Amino acid sequence: MTTIENNLGQIRARMATACAQAGRQADHVQLLAVSKTFGADAVREAVLAGQRSFGENYIQEAVDKIAAVRAMQLPGGAELQWHCIGPIQSNKTRLVAEHFDWAQTVDRLKIAERLSAQRPAGMKPLQICIQVNVDGGETKSGVVPADALALAQAVAALPGLVLRGIMSIPDDAPDFEAQCAVHEKARVLFEHIKSSALPGLEQFDTLSMGMTGDLEAAVAAGSTMVRVGSGIFGARSYTL
Repeated sequence: MTTIENNLGQIRARMATACAQAGRQADHVQLLAVSKTFGADAVREAVLAGQRSFGENYIQEAVDKIAAVRAMQLPGGAELQWHCIGPIQSNKTRLVAEHFDWAQTVDRLKIAERLSAQRPAGMKPLQICIQVNVDGGETKSGVVPADALALAQAVAALPGLVLRGIMSIPDDAPDFEAQCAVHEKARVLFEHIKSSALPGLEQFDTLSMGMTGDLEAAVAAGSTMVRVGSGIFGARSYTL
């Protein structure tokens, strides 16, 4: 068993235990493997271990990696899903629109409008999450919670996009209870937007929160997608 395969097994076991403790079904929480800074070979190992969804932070690195993975002989023609989970600058929206399946870090209408205009007509709609700065972290991207509903309404109306939910990356919290508390803020906001009955929210079903260190708290608070990198691929070397 490879290290990545073993790590995936351990993360899936943690998720299953967390779901059981929260009284939730295990298949209600999706695992997004964050493969940033790791090469196509690492992605292939994860695919061989059954992983199909991958998150990338660095857009140009991701585009090159997506092409390299597609050139590989994957088992059974495995269809992968690629999520952009890093900051999206205006000069990178075309790359995201043309190469990714999801963009989870939309926090400005301008970026959403560019993604909508640049999404190729022959591709499926780009799945969108609005990034929300739920705890007011000074170094964190994201729309402030008070503005999230208005942004959701505007994004949901754009062609070529489907608004799927919200995403948050709160600052580190000191313990399980504190982690749950900040994730609960995101869940409350998610439910508020979902219950707003705005047009275009028919597929608003994704609450993307929780990483390697706090996935249990995120699952307890209602996360439907946890983003795990180091817990699967190991420690990163930032040499980009």
